[in-house]
Amino acid sequence: MVNLTNSARLRFRLMDLSDAELLYELDQDPKVMRYINGGTPTSRASINEVFLPRLRAYLNPAKGWGIWQVNRIADDAYLGWILVRPFDFFSDTPKWHDIELGWRFKHSAWGQGYATEAAHAVLHGLAEQQPEVRYFSAIAMAENLGSIAVMKRLGMRFQRQYVHHDPLGDWPVVHYQLAV
Repeated sequence: MVNLTNSARLRFRLMDLSDAELLYELDQDPKVMRYINGGTPTSRASINEVFLPRLRAYLNPAKGWGIWQVNRIADDAYLGWILVRPFDFFSDTPKWHDIELGWRFKHSAWGQGYATEAAHAVLHGLAEQQPEVRYFSAIAMAENLGSIAVMKRLGMRFQRQYVHHDPLGDWPVVHYQLAV
């Protein structure tokens, strides 16, 4: 099982299917959902019928795949999460040695470096414990300048702009990647 070391300000825990309430809580802020679905809060039914089954499909504690809960050490406040799974997991050709990182944080946590700190800790923890990983990738809508800034601070470089195909829908994204 992959274990992540706490960062300077943050503690990590691999979430499981019993964490539906935390996932729901985060997705209720239209600002958080702006670059996910245009700002619509996620319903409980969608968490239970879509999000959790998708998590179940790629959850692999031995490899560190899943969603890592991020809490602030100082007060144990839940700030958000970091997603970890093979890139293009839900396609016909998942990239097993290219790990996708994604993040979603409460609006109150934005602008404080938490996403970068958490993604950096996850990236380096996985790279140390999973030597078969060759790349880390992230995608975002081109308008999501905050997420793109995190990608750049992680050392990721622009790869391409394309239409990302997913069972939940297709949308235009930018793809950044870091070779390890």
